[in-house]
Amino acid sequence: MVNRLSPDEAMFYFLDGSGTSAHLGALLILDPHKKTKHPGAEVDYNALVSLVENRLQTAPRYRQIVAEITFGLARPVWVDDREFDINFHVRLSALPQPGTVEQLQELIARVMSRPLDRTRPLWEMYLIEGLYDNRSVILTKTHRCMLGSPEHPELSEVLCDDVADREPLEDDLWMPRRPPRSASLTAGALAEALARPGEVVDSLLRGNGPVADLWSVADKSARVVSGVVSQMVNAAPDSPLNAVTTSSRLFAFSSLARRDLEAVVAKYECTLNDVVLAILTGALRRWLMSVKDSVSHGETVRATMPLSARDPDTVEGEASGAWIVIGGTEFVTDLPVGEDAPSVRLMQVAGLADRYSQSTRRMSQGLRPILPELGLVPFSDRSTRAFAGIFQRAYNIPISMSSERIGRKYVGGIPITGIFTIPTLATQRALGISVNEYANQVQIAFIADRSVVGDLPAMPGYVTESLDELLTGPAPAGSDR
Repeated sequence: MVNRLSPDEAMFYFLDGSGTSAHLGALLILDPHKKTKHPGAEVDYNALVSLVENRLQTAPRYRQIVAEITFGLARPVWVDDREFDINFHVRLSALPQPGTVEQLQELIARVMSRPLDRTRPLWEMYLIEGLYDNRSVILTKTHRCMLGSPEHPELSEVLCDDVADREPLEDDLWMPRRPPRSASLTAGALAEALARPGEVVDSLLRGNGPVADLWSVADKSARVVSGVVSQMVNAAPDSPLNAVTTSSRLFAFSSLARRDLEAVVAKYECTLNDVVLAILTGALRRWLMSVKDSVSHGETVRATMPLSARDPDTVEGEASGAWIVIGGTEFVTDLPVGEDAPSVRLMQVAGLADRYSQSTRRMSQGLRPILPELGLVPFSDRSTRAFAGIFQRAYNIPISMSSERIGRKYVGGIPITGIFTIPTLATQRALGISVNEYANQVQIAFIADRSVVGDLPAMPGYVTESLDELLTGPAPAGSDR
């Protein structure tokens, strides 16, 4: 029996293209100077390769490739890579001296700009040496189609341990299974389709087969879904963040001490996530002022974020404490970048998020497959892109925010001092933001289109300034909520 990509997985697989790279990742900063039960332990390249090989038995998809079906008669299938080479996927890199954060960010941007090799399993991992103070970094890069469910975690989560002295897994000799022949896959796809004869005619006429020029799944889907979107939320404000994008990326990250955010929480009697959103709003305001003649009073940026990050109790089972947040219910809220008073901006952020997180009109399941019941090509390249286009004006910026603090993590006995998520950057989205809480730090990462947000390296400074003005500014009268 073939292991076919799910509708979600197939959609993201076909989403790659100009201006879109459907991969995400994680940045793990290691500090060998931290005291552990294994003083002197280090993760060099050979040790990392051995560790990854040992853990891949818990994540078999990382030794599989995607095999497409002739004429697009069905969704692609997962098959074992008979020429799997661990050294192709796990790579060694180094920063030039002096190993600054800026140099690290530029290296990550170059890595995340490159597409993954579709003839191999869709992931890469880099051990980056030479970060200042003798620290090292692990960077993972995984295609979004690999992460179809909680049973298929991102590789950084497979690699990390909750304790410093975890024993290796027992050796498990992996032998790749012989991939099915192309003719067999084609015949199987036809057999599946013929079991639903009513769908065959419709799919052949509207799918990705030889007569795809007559009809398209996207045509039918657009009519259905666009009505739903228009009811869910009106169009997002005009923004340079929805410009036509390229595949060239920039990356930046910033860490904020949790105690500083807690001081703002106590000062304004709000929640920690209110403060985080207000800080991001202040940073976006500064960026907009650097690229526009003016930012008008009342101007907003529309963001989508996980509902579980707003109120974990409202979404049963979604709060996991993981740093790769995928799936789940989202809601759309407005960030008041036009408000120049920091304290008023915070109150507006909190009030809008409270209101919209409880509004069904602001709920969204995010990018979801169209007509998943169809057997023949529900996700061609054209239909997936058309579907993404439907949502291009529903929001300006995605914010990925974990709903729980991440517990202490280790790699090969070495403590991790920083965990940053690198989100997927979708078409016509020039900026993506992720927020994690780890090691008494709130850790924020930005990925952007280089041609649109060319000054992204300034964003961490904007974040710090936005926090400082909340710490030092007076609280407004009657700020308790």
